[in-house]
Amino acid sequence: MDCKNLTSACGKACFNCPLFIGEENNENHTRFLEKYNLSDEKYSCKGCRDNHGYCPGLDLMGIDPHCKMFDCIQSKKVEYCFECDEFPCANLQPLAKRVPDASLALNIANLCRLQKLDVVKWTIDHQKIVLTNLKKAS
Repeated sequence: MDCKNLTSACGKACFNCPLFIGEENNENHTRFLEKYNLSDEKYSCKGCRDNHGYCPGLDLMGIDPHCKMFDCIQSKKVEYCFECDEFPCANLQPLAKRVPDASLALNIANLCRLQKLDVVKWTIDHQKIVLTNLKKAS
C-alpha cells in the first residue's frame, strides 16, 4: 500500500474510505456503491493525491469535490497540513461547518499523530485501531 498517497493532506485515511478502490477495499467499495445505488464511474476513488484533489466523498455530500487543502499543500510545497506554519488554519474550517465536529477533530488528531510518527507507522497504527474497533462492534 502506498501510505503517503492514501493519506490525504488533511489527515483522512483514504484507504479506509468505502469509495476508495484498492485490493484491500474492493469488496467494501462494491458493496457500498450497490447499497446506495451509486455510479462506480462517478464515485470511485484512488486517493485524493492520485485524483489531484478531487474527492468523490465530498461530491456525495454535496460539497465542492475539489479539495482546497490539496490545492494549499501543492502551493506551499508540503505533503500534509501539519507541515505548514499556519496549521491548523481556516482551510480546515469550511468542511467542519458541513460535517460533524467529530470529523474535523479526527482529522486534526490524525495530523498530530502523523507529525509524531512517519506515514507508514501512522498507517499501521491507524489500521490496528480501526480493526480493534470493528471487532468490538461485532
